[in-house]
Amino acid sequence: MNSKLTHVYLMPGMAANPTIFEHINLPEEAYKIHWLEWQIPDINETLNAYAQRMCQFIKHDNIVLLGVSFGGILVQEMSKFLNVKKLIVVSSVKSHHELPKRLKLLKVTKAYKILPTSLVSNIDLLAKYAFGETIKKRVDLYKKYLSVSDKTYLDWAIKQVVCWDQEEPHPEAIYIHGDNDAVFPHSCGGNCTVVKGGTHIMVISKYKWFNENLPKLIEA
Repeated sequence: MNSKLTHVYLMPGMAANPTIFEHINLPEEAYKIHWLEWQIPDINETLNAYAQRMCQFIKHDNIVLLGVSFGGILVQEMSKFLNVKKLIVVSSVKSHHELPKRLKLLKVTKAYKILPTSLVSNIDLLAKYAFGETIKKRVDLYKKYLSVSDKTYLDWAIKQVVCWDQEEPHPEAIYIHGDNDAVFPHSCGGNCTVVKGGTHIMVISKYKWFNENLPKLIEA
């Protein structure tokens, strides 16, 4: 029975830990879920090199690889070094062309080098970086999900998003995006499965949609 299992690896978004996937459940007779976690990068590590390093945590072949937000960018890079059954990119971008103007401006001005990432002990600021919104009444929820506050990691991660150079969407990826995503508002076009009412954190808020539809998308 185990030999017939499809192994599904899940990569969270920037600064998030894999508990964002705690409500993602797939039929256990067909799928085995594995959570991936962010590793602290070397300060000058390229995204390509980091992606290769993350591949050491993939222990199976012909996998499903799913990433959210910056994790969606990372899994597109990881897929270059793996045998992937399905590549699924959630709440992310298909190429650098879909980055919002504020991030493109950070690249042009190199202002990403002076962002106040040393202040990320402030959970509200971290939520703005990671989820694109302030905490308000959800402070305990965000404290639970946002745990990667290392300054080296955040400086590196922001630079990798801003400077990502992918020109075209991955030809075999399944892109899933919410039509109310404030972080990446330009990603619903083209070859994309659009989730009505989905925000940047829809993997948490609309987990029932994913539980219902991921098996269909994987087997399609």
